[in-house]
Amino acid sequence: MSDLPPCPQCGSVYAYEDGALLVCPECAHEWAPGTAEENTQVVRDAHGTVLHDGDTVTVIKDLRVKGASAVVKVGTKVRNIRLVDGDHDIDCKIPGIGAMGLKSEFVKKA
Repeated sequence: MSDLPPCPQCGSVYAYEDGALLVCPECAHEWAPGTAEENTQVVRDAHGTVLHDGDTVTVIKDLRVKGASAVVKVGTKVRNIRLVDGDHDIDCKIPGIGAMGLKSEFVKKA
């Protein structure tokens, strides 16, 4: 087996070399070797703790849900988060509400 790094986009271990680039066959992401650390995003919670995919977080402020009369209450635990690029750093499913995007500044790692 080769010692190629996993895909920085999806984490697949099936990356292969194609000329000067590394290519992921699962998500079609291409990157140059050695730049994987530069491309990864670092998402921190309200207290500065680094968050990772699959973490459990707790909401630290009441959050109104746009387009609905629901409110995500303080102390709501959200399991198995997924980090994404964009305005809202976290994609998750909140019990009783459903799929939602959260900003990392309104959560703390549990």
